[in-house]
Amino acid sequence: MIDAASEYGRALPMMMTAAGTVPAAKVFIMGVGVAGLQAIATARRLGAIVTATDVRPATKEQVESLGAKFLAVEDEEFKNAQTAGGYAKEMSKEYQAKQAALVAEHIKKQDIVITTALIPGRPAPKLISAAMVASMRPGSVIIDLAVERGGNVEGAKPGHVAQVGAVKIVGHLNVAGRLPASASALYAKNLLTFLDTMIDKKEKKLAVNWDDEIVKGTLLTRDGAIVHPNFKPKTAA
Repeated sequence: MIDAASEYGRALPMMMTAAGTVPAAKVFIMGVGVAGLQAIATARRLGAIVTATDVRPATKEQVESLGAKFLAVEDEEFKNAQTAGGYAKEMSKEYQAKQAALVAEHIKKQDIVITTALIPGRPAPKLISAAMVASMRPGSVIIDLAVERGGNVEGAKPGHVAQVGAVKIVGHLNVAGRLPASASALYAKNLLTFLDTMIDKKEKKLAVNWDDEIVKGTLLTRDGAIVHPNFKPKTAA
């Protein structure tokens, strides 16, 4: 969101001055995971009018709790669009078409769009077409946080700020690396917490609990065999 504000070149909050009124910027967040929620909170603190969308129904309450408006096609498929682990499922072509139509109409009125949508193990879903980009107002900015996995935005260029017509599409690589101290501290904490579950602190030795959900989710091999279901060799028909 800070990158977007830097590229935008206009004020974000509504400003009433003797010379006239500056309208608040309209910000649209696509994909409401950790990055999306942080972008919403930052945009709100900067005074923007914020809307957000995600295929997971549980995110609606999270979006509204941060003072933003939720936008989605809320049909039966939407109600079942989340995995047990809290990740987004891949939606049907029919749902994607309905959601794309809703987004296309909404995006025309936005000044800043931030896309964060990723599906584990798959290329990033295409959320914004070239036609949608062309429909945006001159000076608008799009931040594509999924650019390293193929990108959510048509026309995004990994590692570049692409000028597409009158719209900037920002495709920074390794966004976390732009804040190295914070990213390193958080990554180190993740590693420590992961290893902590496999250590007996009293005996000060390795003590792996093979039934632990985190261990089962990350264990690839054991006793010379591939045990993770996603990596097991396919059996002959």
